[in-house]
Amino acid sequence: MNEVLYGEILGPEDGARREKRVRSRFWATVRKAARAIPFVDDVVAAYFCALDPATPPRVKGIILGALAYFVLPLDAVPDILAGVGFTDDITVLLAAISVVGAHIKPAHREAARQALAGDEATG
Repeated sequence: MNEVLYGEILGPEDGARREKRVRSRFWATVRKAARAIPFVDDVVAAYFCALDPATPPRVKGIILGALAYFVLPLDAVPDILAGVGFTDDITVLLAAISVVGAHIKPAHREAARQALAGDEATG
């Protein structure tokens, strides 16, 4: 708990810092949560959408906010709780994806399919 700074959980954070945090923790968290999240391909597609320079800033902010919550080690329901650990993350991710889903393009979905196929092949 001593490592958590104001702004890392609920406070304001600039987009570049949030993107850096999401990038650094995203794949490890996806590997842990893949079985618990039935729509992991949509989550990965949203990740690629957030990194796309053509994605509007508001959409990037929504996706990166949801993904930051997903990768954060501390949240409302600890991820280590079997069966329920990712339920809060799932809710946040579903809400974000439903709001910005129109911005997730076929290219983002294809990148997600390739990344997940590559991840399965290596891990």
